[in-house]
Amino acid sequence: MSLSRYRRPLFAVLVVLALGGLYAAAAGHPASAASSFDHAGQEGRAAVSTAMRVCPAPGSAGVTSASVALAAMPGTASAGSAVMTRLVPGGSQATGQEVATATTPGVLQITAIKAAPRLTTAELAGQPGSSAEVTTQLGRGGVLVTASGAMAQGLEVEQTGPGGLVTAQCGAPGTNFWFVGPGQATTAAIELYLMNTGNQAADAQVSVLTDVTKGPPLLGNADNGISVPPHSMVVQSLGTLLQSSKVMALDVSTSVGQVVAAVRESRSADDDGGWLAPTQAPAKHLVIPGLPGTSGTPHLYIAVPGTTPAQLKITAVTTRGSYQPTGGTGLDLLGGSAVSIALPSLGGVPGAIAISSNVPVTAAMLEPGGPAGAPGAVAVSSGPVMEQGVLADNPARSAGSTDLVLSAPTAAATVRIVTATSTTSSIGQAGEIVHIQAGFSVLVPVKAPAGTRATQLAVIVTPLGASGPVYASRVISTGGVVQSIMPVPSSLTWIPLPGVQNSLSAILH
Repeated sequence: MSLSRYRRPLFAVLVVLALGGLYAAAAGHPASAASSFDHAGQEGRAAVSTAMRVCPAPGSAGVTSASVALAAMPGTASAGSAVMTRLVPGGSQATGQEVATATTPGVLQITAIKAAPRLTTAELAGQPGSSAEVTTQLGRGGVLVTASGAMAQGLEVEQTGPGGLVTAQCGAPGTNFWFVGPGQATTAAIELYLMNTGNQAADAQVSVLTDVTKGPPLLGNADNGISVPPHSMVVQSLGTLLQSSKVMALDVSTSVGQVVAAVRESRSADDDGGWLAPTQAPAKHLVIPGLPGTSGTPHLYIAVPGTTPAQLKITAVTTRGSYQPTGGTGLDLLGGSAVSIALPSLGGVPGAIAISSNVPVTAAMLEPGGPAGAPGAVAVSSGPVMEQGVLADNPARSAGSTDLVLSAPTAAATVRIVTATSTTSSIGQAGEIVHIQAGFSVLVPVKAPAGTRATQLAVIVTPLGASGPVYASRVISTGGVVQSIMPVPSSLTWIPLPGVQNSLSAILH
């Protein structure tokens, strides 16, 4: 039988499978993924043409009301748009109402989002599957950003709170998310936001580990087969379920469709609270960048999802070099456990934590500070910066301070740091070159471009040449108190394509 009539669909399937394999490898081996970017030639890459992000808070009311901060740092594309639309309570086959469109790459753009209409009594009622322990309701607000062309390349979208500070990075749709942070004992309210950007309903599941449970139990029926309507958002209140826990780890996955997941913790309804960034999926090697160097005792949270005990080694990668901190050696944890480890020797030491384990684990670090109602500022494990990292909205001068914590655990690294404002583009700027020795970290205060008095900046971090893997986070502070710690995301203008040309040729010919 001739294959000619099947060549195009077969080629498409093979490309999808190859890309899936590439990203699976990138998730488990960030250094290998960085190497793939370093060595991909022009013929082995594809330009990013579309991108999607979702923010849970814009369009809500009260302490969670938010604006959208957006920055796109393109490669080859010269024109494009980023369209912001509301999520639709109860779901819709079509996207919701358009609220704004951004078309200027290279600068910071902040859009205020008016509160969405109040939910009706029927919409506020608990959704099917709600229980006494877990309440599931439709969410008010939420904004979808759909970008194309130059606005899709190097895209970063963030949400800012009523006071103007960034509260969370807006996520892209996926099938699995992990969150590690303080449990209910230190934060009364724990809310899980699930957002569906697709045209069909998505089905999600949640599993949890805490320090008061043994083994990796699935939650009750309320958290299995959670239906998230298309172009909509549901919110689960988990405080009752996680009662008395000091540490919690949530694993959100989908069996149908994709979602964006977000977690908010707060001591009361009147407090700002804090949003947890997703952590890297469980792995045998993790890096938590962003130790801010402020006084106080940090606490390392570690979850062991499997049943096999974990043997851990912790290495501090600091401005003084790498070493094993006091309390960071000889750690043996039971499978199916979640624990908190105090590391007082790292108080006042900026840098990162590298974790090695015989089995996959996931982790986060609680630092003193945080917004009102939050138990602290949480730094999460993340991968190295690939191609470039973009941070959309960063305070300067009277609005607060932004510091970058750059770490090179394995090999020396060099990065370029460029800033932009709402009127000063990043395009064409020389920026600041920063060198990081192997096994060291560097703390870099972010400054506005010369000649500007801006109080809000976009920041671009670009690894240069044969730079080793760079792990980076930003630390935002006001009044000398750390408000948030967020990883520098890889904001791509192109993606590397796997070298499968010969294999395709062999199949198609």
